[in-house]
Amino acid sequence: MSNLKNKTIFLTGASSGIGKATALSLLDLGANVFDFSRQRQLADELTHENLRSFRGDVSVEADVQNGFSACLEAFGTVDILLNNAGIGSVSPDLSTIDLDTFEEMVNVNMRGVFLCNREALKVMKPKGEGHIVTVISMAGQRTNPNAPLYCASKFGARGLSSGLADQAIKMGIRVTDINPGPTDSDYWGDRQVPREKFLKVDDVARVIVFVLDQPKEVLIREINFDSMKFLA
Repeated sequence: MSNLKNKTIFLTGASSGIGKATALSLLDLGANVFDFSRQRQLADELTHENLRSFRGDVSVEADVQNGFSACLEAFGTVDILLNNAGIGSVSPDLSTIDLDTFEEMVNVNMRGVFLCNREALKVMKPKGEGHIVTVISMAGQRTNPNAPLYCASKFGARGLSSGLADQAIKMGIRVTDINPGPTDSDYWGDRQVPREKFLKVDDVARVIVFVLDQPKEVLIREINFDSMKFLA
């Protein structure tokens, strides 16, 4: 039996891509999934007794607080926070980037992680257990001249998560970073990139579920992976 059966996962960005693939796998394993997304909702296309959806923006404090309240009302607790929501864009010439673009990327990719982590800790600390998992990216470990803003936001998220891990372990709470390489998803839009060589969203979902399904005595601090086709 999966360790995830009857566990409640607060999942940001489950409406498409990696988040959607992960949510479907978690539901198959008997988990309760609370989808927090600012765009279309997974519950709009899927009816499942263990799924709830809430429309909100991870970068808005009140939205995050209301989302956690709704999750607690629906399922009674939060066992796992899965920070998956993120945005990105290219910025090959930093001199042309406006402040709004910078702030939006930092707000979603860093501020959003902070806000969700803070609310999750309020639930997990009294229990003395829980798991906070953040899908960051290999862009949080290696720079890209075409996307310095994206890399900066991911480096920041990794620093936040790593620092939290050192605090949380004393509370009985596990913290894990998941760093996939380029993944074939809607993230790329119409950009001309070799998506056929990238990881597939189901590949990433399998890794995420593997991490989440570990018994509470097992801590995976960080997991990095790439597509062999992309690296070749």
